[in-house]
This record gives sequence, structure tokens and C-alpha cells, in this order.
Amino acid sequence: MLRRLYPHPYLSLFLVLTWFLLVNQWKLGSLVMAAFLATVIPLITAPYWPHRPRLNSLPALLSYVLLVVWDVIVANVQVAKIVLFMPRDRIQSAWIRVPIELKSPEAIALLAGTITMTPGTVTADMSSCGRVLLIHSLHAPDPDAIRDDIKSRYESRLKRIFE
Repeated sequence: MLRRLYPHPYLSLFLVLTWFLLVNQWKLGSLVMAAFLATVIPLITAPYWPHRPRLNSLPALLSYVLLVVWDVIVANVQVAKIVLFMPRDRIQSAWIRVPIELKSPEAIALLAGTITMTPGTVTADMSSCGRVLLIHSLHAPDPDAIRDDIKSRYESRLKRIFE
């Protein structure tokens, strides 16, 4: 019964936490709305998401989130320095192809989202076979190093979490 009402419990929990962070109020009305969203959104999206993603390690997922938060902070400082102090003719933007070994659609989406969320990089496209991401980097004097960093820093962790 509970599984039918909450087909994706992690999503429901995430929605409750996100709602409280957005409204920044611990009131009964906020709790009712959070519970409503945590129930309705997974029920509406369940037909489009028939299989729950398998998480092999919740602690690894939490450490991944902390790593991404840290990387976003560091990248903000780096991008600010590039934009404010680097002469335009020295900025070396580049398109980078990143071959991926991930098989889980959720892991691939999380990788693409992580890259986009990190200032200075954006996931622009994915190959039709689903094995290569096209990334644009604001400043990439060594595109291979950025590709290798994405694979070792993010993809390897996501493989441990999801596969």
C-alpha cells in the first residue's frame, strides 16, 4: 500500500526537503504542501519512470553531492577570475567530447546535470548511441585534462553509486 502511494520514496523525500528549503518556513501549511507535492509528483511521473534506480551506496551519493557543491564553489571563483581578469584573446573555449561508460539513464542524467551545474561548463548534447556527451568549456587550455577530470571525478563515482 505504501509503495503504491509513494512509488519513488527517495524522490518524495527529496521533494519534501526541497520544498522546505524553498519556503524557508517550518509551518503546518508548508508541511501540508510538501506532503502533497511528495505524493502527487511521484504518482504523476511513475508511468514514465517504471523502474526505480538502484543505489548501491547512499553514503557514496552523499559524498558525491558534497564534492559537487565544493566543485561549484571553486568553479565560481575560477570563472569570476577568468571573466574579470583574463584578456578575451587569452580565453580558450573548447568543445569537448566525453565518452561515457555509464549505463543507467539516471546516472547519465546526473552526470550531464553536474557538468552543466558547474560554472564554466555546460553539457550541450549527447550522441544518438548515448555513449558520448558533448561539453562546452569556457576556458580549456587542455581539453583532454578536462575530459579526464570529468571521467575520474564524476563518472567513476556515479558508477559506484548506480552500477
